[in-house]
Amino acid sequence: MHSNFMITIPIKIEKKNNNINSDNDIFIKTLPPLSIYVHIPWCVSKCPYCDFNSHSKDPSNIDETIFLESLRCDLEQSLALIWNRSIISVFIGGGTPSILSVKTIDKILEMLRTYLKILPNAELTMEVNPGTVDSLKMKGFKESGINRFSIGVQSFDNNNLKKIGRIHDRQDALNSISCAQNLVENVNIDIMFSLPGQTIDNFVNDLNLVKSFNTKHLSIYHLTIEPNTFFSKKLPIDLPAEDTSSDMEDLIESELGEIGMKRYEISAYSKDRFKSIHNVNYWTFGDYLGIGPGAHSKISFHNKIIRQKRIYNPSLWMNKAMKMNNSHIIDSIYISNEELPFEFMLNVLRLKDGVSKQLFKFRTGLSVDIMKEKLNIAYERKLLSKNSEKFIATPLGWKFLNDLQAIFIR
Repeated sequence: MHSNFMITIPIKIEKKNNNINSDNDIFIKTLPPLSIYVHIPWCVSKCPYCDFNSHSKDPSNIDETIFLESLRCDLEQSLALIWNRSIISVFIGGGTPSILSVKTIDKILEMLRTYLKILPNAELTMEVNPGTVDSLKMKGFKESGINRFSIGVQSFDNNNLKKIGRIHDRQDALNSISCAQNLVENVNIDIMFSLPGQTIDNFVNDLNLVKSFNTKHLSIYHLTIEPNTFFSKKLPIDLPAEDTSSDMEDLIESELGEIGMKRYEISAYSKDRFKSIHNVNYWTFGDYLGIGPGAHSKISFHNKIIRQKRIYNPSLWMNKAMKMNNSHIIDSIYISNEELPFEFMLNVLRLKDGVSKQLFKFRTGLSVDIMKEKLNIAYERKLLSKNSEKFIATPLGWKFLNDLQAIFIR
């Protein structure tokens, strides 16, 4: 699921030696907050719009013991990168994490607590897909320590659900949300719009149901046709017209405002105090360690920032991770000073209220002056506000966010 505003410009960063010497060496005085992401790569079936690293698998054929051991090996090989740092959030995503047993999720959380300094008030999120859980299973996840559920509903209309390949129906979705709300206070619903054959009235019905549950958080995405997905090879013929999609988008903010949900990011709405800690850390250029097949990491040190990427194929990742020689990591690079302005702006400009300009220095160790020329271009095009305290998109920049972010590409 992706917002239609998500930038899709490829970034090419060359591998370099970790001993950085330049006229603009970075120095990060205080390291950013750190989050943990755990990737579960399997789904009961692959949705035709999905370009995530997910693979269809019969749940009865998943060797959860081997998978758990592979995660442990992956984490152990990463500990030196984050030693003694506190963890503000954990996100178990996928794929379909709820395809796994309660016992395995419990052991994953136990492993993380054993190896890491997870803060007592850390946000512990798990993605749950209706159709893969019942009330007993969700209760088990909560007792393991999960304090936030993110439920992949997408639509409450059975015809829409069939068209986008979901395995659950309307009743499954309603049951999952009710169950989650009975267990934890912090519940997110994922909804999509501009689905094949979807009308304005049909979308309003979905919004009305969302409003009736009055959850603390909502992630809402425009269906986009991503390369190498089934939909990209066989495009649905009944996609809504652009004007219809635009009308749907206009409805979202006004309808959700009626129940006190405010838009704080391109695709996210929340009640006061319930912004996603994990995702806000991403968008404020915080650090994250990702473990599991295809997981990405961004880790800061006082003199450099590195990115890592793991092998995507689950079987190959498990095989390599358990060799304990870091061969499961297919890319490990540091972000050059020249790339940092784009990397930073790509994230922070997604936040509706922007961020303090001082954050650039705190997160990158560089002076804002390094991107003075590009800032002036953004100001001249009226895409970035001339706010003296913040980096914040203008209404025009918010509408054309890709264009604003692209200004900062090297």
